[in-house]
Amino acid sequence: MIPAIQVENVVKRYGELTALAGVSLEIAQGEFFGLLGPNGAGKTTLISILAGLSIATSGSARVMGSDVVKQYRQSRRALGVVPQELVFDPFFTVREALTIQSGYFGIRDNRAWIDELLHHLDLTEKADTNMRRLSGGMKRRVLIGQALVHKPQVIVLDEPTAGVDVELRQSLWRFIRNLNQQGHTIVLTTHYLEEAQSLCGRIAMLKQGKIVVNDTTQNLLNRHTGFYVTLKLAPSELPAALTPWLVGPADEGYRLALTEYTQLEHVMAVLRSAGTQVLEMEVLQPDLEEVFVKLMKEQRA
Repeated sequence: MIPAIQVENVVKRYGELTALAGVSLEIAQGEFFGLLGPNGAGKTTLISILAGLSIATSGSARVMGSDVVKQYRQSRRALGVVPQELVFDPFFTVREALTIQSGYFGIRDNRAWIDELLHHLDLTEKADTNMRRLSGGMKRRVLIGQALVHKPQVIVLDEPTAGVDVELRQSLWRFIRNLNQQGHTIVLTTHYLEEAQSLCGRIAMLKQGKIVVNDTTQNLLNRHTGFYVTLKLAPSELPAALTPWLVGPADEGYRLALTEYTQLEHVMAVLRSAGTQVLEMEVLQPDLEEVFVKLMKEQRA
């Protein structure tokens, strides 16, 4: 089976600035894939190359086996992109915007699918509303609809929930999960790492135009051994014997980093010996944000 996305040694330069420095990446059909990185890492540049909005300085990129330059009609038909920026035409209603977008792909009668999109994106009541009258969150819903209007096999979501309310975020992910279960390949970029952790089976992290890690989400989480304990104490002072494990404050308390659960017994013994009462205690497993911060620091070093 051909990959959904295949990127081979892609370099992109803007004058003296190198946005991508030899990126190679392969995403299988049907994956829910996360593309993460700090601002300026090259994520949007890579997406722009896949979408044909920018041309790589060197290297090649394919979507569903079609070269994004030599076979751009096929590659663009296979790809739907939800951009990070709110871009809309203020002269049309929501339904008109989706109908016009359908026309770009040669789809003459797309009413049934447009109605389904409007329903899943909670836009049915806004279908005949002019785009300029919509809130920012509503406009983002329309952008998602425009990206899906031609039923692309590969869907790229570039910060799709930025500025979106919780209710829409939950309904959106239910819809996207369903599309993924139907066989659509999903590529997600987000700064909400808890979203990537819960949704993505595999993740690549970029920094300064290079992929620094590409692994399953579970393998990335397994890289961070140990766990955290947050404590709220009375009196509030932490016994000196526990300060080597201290990693920072936590809601008017303390956060300790431990590597083994047997150490928790020692923590409690020290607190009892000091006459310190535990008012609140929570044991936390490391999450993707911890792994992300650690990997970015390692690359800086």
